[in-house]
Amino acid sequence: MLGVCWVSVMLPVCAEAQVYAYVDDHGSTHFSDQPRHKGYKKHQPKRRPGTRSKYARSSENPAAWDGLIERKGLAYGVSPALVKAVIRAESNFNRYAVSRVGAQGLMQLMPGTAAQLGVKDPFSPAENIDGGTRYLSYLMKRFPKDPSLALAAYNAGENAVLRFAGVPPYPETRQYVKRVLRFYRTYDADFR
Repeated sequence: MLGVCWVSVMLPVCAEAQVYAYVDDHGSTHFSDQPRHKGYKKHQPKRRPGTRSKYARSSENPAAWDGLIERKGLAYGVSPALVKAVIRAESNFNRYAVSRVGAQGLMQLMPGTAAQLGVKDPFSPAENIDGGTRYLSYLMKRFPKDPSLALAAYNAGENAVLRFAGVPPYPETRQYVKRVLRFYRTYDADFR
């Protein structure tokens, strides 16, 4: 079962201190400024200059990824239009986007989630879309009766959706679900 590791660690762009990461037996990633035991390894987040905001403008053509999105969507049983809508909401097609909490790439994968999904380079469109689509597919199967719940889980985590027995009352998550569904209707014609 795939789980989300929602890490609330803010890694500065120009850090002087070294950051260490450790993945425990349950697949959770732990970060520290000091290695607490030999399992911690130096962590170098992959960043590109000027890409801190997940809502940065994209210089990429949104249609550039359509072939890849369609292949991955069909491979994992997710509507390609929905995958494209998630990418638009998450990164605005900026493959180098990094959020304030460290989510990376087109589908804004957290480092722990990316590691669980086998994504080695979150800025690689092929790896990011593959991992993000697999994760979205998992969530759609986890919450099969309502795609809004899968989208809410993608944004806020599975546990939040389970705890509130629905879309959590977080304004960001509620807006996210509405935005993705609006984009989904827009992109549906792209894949017919």
